[in-house]
Amino acid sequence: MTLDTRLLEILACPIDKGSLLYFADDEILYNARLKKQYRIHEGIPVMLPDEAADVDDAEHERLVAKAEAEGITPTFGG
Repeated sequence: MTLDTRLLEILACPIDKGSLLYFADDEILYNARLKKQYRIHEGIPVMLPDEAADVDDAEHERLVAKAEAEGITPTFGG
């Protein structure tokens, strides 16, 4: 399930208020600045700071490379 385009235009990280990268196939929103990912559960982004998962360096590099390769742009203003 993919998130609505209008929702992606306004979604921001609840910690730093910055944009996120949306990976539909992984069902996550990712903040590359903080190396935090937010899961999407049954089509609903779980945007609670306490629910954010830390991402290690290897996973960060994989996600950034995937975003570049697939042309994934940041939410709002991306």
